[in-house]
Amino acid sequence: MSIYDYTLTRRDGSELSLDELKGKVLLIVNTATGCGFTPHYEPIEAMYEEFHDRGFEVIDIPCNQFAGQTPGTDEEIHEFCTLKYNTQFDQMKKSDVNGENELPLYTYLKSQKGFEGFGKGPKALMMGAMLKKLDKNYKTNPDIKWNFTKFVVDRDGNVVARFEPTASMDQVKECVASLL
Repeated sequence: MSIYDYTLTRRDGSELSLDELKGKVLLIVNTATGCGFTPHYEPIEAMYEEFHDRGFEVIDIPCNQFAGQTPGTDEEIHEFCTLKYNTQFDQMKKSDVNGENELPLYTYLKSQKGFEGFGKGPKALMMGAMLKKLDKNYKTNPDIKWNFTKFVVDRDGNVVARFEPTASMDQVKECVASLL
């Protein structure tokens, strides 16, 4: 299987085959509208504006699995993103990224790039302490830990990087830019 074998449901109910995105650099991110990391929408949109004409796409998958931080309908989520962050990329249908109802795409992404830690700094320490209470084994499983976990896919469909929400958006941008 490759990334191009998967489909996603757009917020309007139509299907997006990732095969349609062959040859593009992808940023796949599980998002939330009421999270401390929600301001990541701003640098993601800036990357989209800067790199879209060079073959960059954002796949925004709203997810309500982390502390219920993505309430609302798919249309309300889209309205929030466009009004608050002026996003030009669309949001997919709200979906699970972990567990028995997780998107098959996320099963694949996690098999390609597992969890490697939160890095250093206050946000990393906070996330580690919080997750230790929720899942004592969080360090050893590939599950998505929180909102705004980002996967970068190169033009050939290889999952080249996973960035936890605590990673610097400058690092994410540098990774994407190196693939364009």
